[in-house]
Amino acid sequence: MQTKKLSFILTLLVIGFSLLYLFYGINFNSLNFFLGRRIPNLLAMLITGTAIALSSMIFQALINNRILTPSVLGLDALYMLLQTTIVFILGPYARGVIGSELNFVLSGGLMIVFSMLLFRLMFKVSNHLMMLLMVGIILSSLFNAISSFLQMIIDPNEFFIVQNRMFASFSNVQTNLLFLSFISVLACIIWTYPELKKLDVLSLGKDHAINLGIDYQKTLNKLFVVIAVLVATSTALVGPITFLGLLVINLTFQLFKVHQHKILIPACMLISIFALLVGQFLVERVFGFSTSISVLINFIGGLYFIYIILKEVRL
Repeated sequence: MQTKKLSFILTLLVIGFSLLYLFYGINFNSLNFFLGRRIPNLLAMLITGTAIALSSMIFQALINNRILTPSVLGLDALYMLLQTTIVFILGPYARGVIGSELNFVLSGGLMIVFSMLLFRLMFKVSNHLMMLLMVGIILSSLFNAISSFLQMIIDPNEFFIVQNRMFASFSNVQTNLLFLSFISVLACIIWTYPELKKLDVLSLGKDHAINLGIDYQKTLNKLFVVIAVLVATSTALVGPITFLGLLVINLTFQLFKVHQHKILIPACMLISIFALLVGQFLVERVFGFSTSISVLINFIGGLYFIYIILKEVRL
């Protein structure tokens, strides 16, 4: 009963803040103009929040760790390396040569291919997930180092192009990318739905999952494909938001004292979307676009991450 009540409250909050974001500060004369800009932004927040919540929940069920998120695999760093390389090679012509749709396809495709190669290579060498995470962290550091080096030697005017892609933003979402993103996320949801009950078992660990009749390797491969597609889609659409997954996952487990993923995943999606709505509203109405939503969420998420670490140390 408590779970249903919390889910109902979260749904009302998401609907309420969605309406607040759409209609705040506009009148009848400017309705069409502002809705034409805000509706795509709202759709982007719904798609991104859903993708980040689902990918983070699946990832943490597989590795049985509430601190790590898919960002440790190096996908965010790979995205920034690609954006920096494009600007480094093409210079001021980057925007003209590489349009938004091509950039979306390149970024998403590269991240998915990288993930698949990483998974296939690591599972051939070792079936231990911690080895995969360690390699992901090392590659992430390598990609960040190369990106930083290229950013230091490019023209300062060209650096502003890269800088705009360093932080997630919902203020200028490319409407032509929303359909592609929606189809990708919807396909992942449909493909993952039959596996929700298996996630409950997989979260117990590899040995328990195998003993309970789960085809561990096949299921693992399938779910890692889903994670790669979701992270690639959300990052290519709006940019990297590192700590959102960590934040919403732990809030979900604190609010919902259950272990059934058929309950946890929808709840996590609602919390993720709500966090993006509140964050974007603050960016636009309180901070006056002087900062971005990724900076705000990463700041709060970073503090929350430190809190979790200190809490674990005390235990």
